[in-house]
Amino acid sequence: MDASNVCQDLQRRIGALFTCSEHGDYQRIRTPYLYPDGDNIDLFCKIDGETVTVSDLAETTGWLRMQSAALRRSPKQTRLIEDACVTHGIEFYRGMLQARCRPGDELAQVVTRVAQAALRVSDLWFTFRTQAVESITDEVADFLNERELAFDRAEKLVGRSGRGWTVDFHVRTERRSSLVQVLSTGNRAAARRVSEHVLAAWHDLNHLVAGPEALSFVSLFDDTADVWADEDFRLVEPLSTVSRWSRPDEFAAVLSEAA
Repeated sequence: MDASNVCQDLQRRIGALFTCSEHGDYQRIRTPYLYPDGDNIDLFCKIDGETVTVSDLAETTGWLRMQSAALRRSPKQTRLIEDACVTHGIEFYRGMLQARCRPGDELAQVVTRVAQAALRVSDLWFTFRTQAVESITDEVADFLNERELAFDRAEKLVGRSGRGWTVDFHVRTERRSSLVQVLSTGNRAAARRVSEHVLAAWHDLNHLVAGPEALSFVSLFDDTADVWADEDFRLVEPLSTVSRWSRPDEFAAVLSEAA
């Protein structure tokens, strides 16, 4: 395929990634952009005279609200949303991301701007998840200190593939040392991705479980939130010992009795 064919192919096919259908008083545009849980970002067009308003009808902020236990956005989160709107030249009104397509404007460009803003706003979920994981790992660190278990935190290790992995805890007891990954999320739809990420880490680091000073792998699930399915536990079970944060004594026993 030469350069001209690449351009022609893109021009012909990219438009097919967007589908449009009637949706009450709106035309719904299904975009190829995805929320972090894999759902498509949908936009809605409404015609008012010669102006077309493109909006997400507050679906993005609604989705974001469902990922957090907090009833209100923090000032920082609101500021980040406003920054995204300014960057992409859209309006944030009553929770909606929207922009007007006036005569002479390109509708495709307006749709793209709103979709990009929705994508950027939805990515705030990663800040929620990071905060949640940091919070639970702080609790685990306090617990290990209380039990007088020596540990290193956020240790960086290189897997067989050459990829680097950050392991939450490297715990050393009299009998054996263990690597502990904390699995935490407030989003049921994201739980499988978290489990798959930890599984990939254990698989890539599996060479560390051999030898006279072999390490034990422990997957510590933060089950204080009811987001995990049995499949999530079974996914990491072949390569690690599964433990639950709601049973701290059992977790301590796993670390002390690892063999």
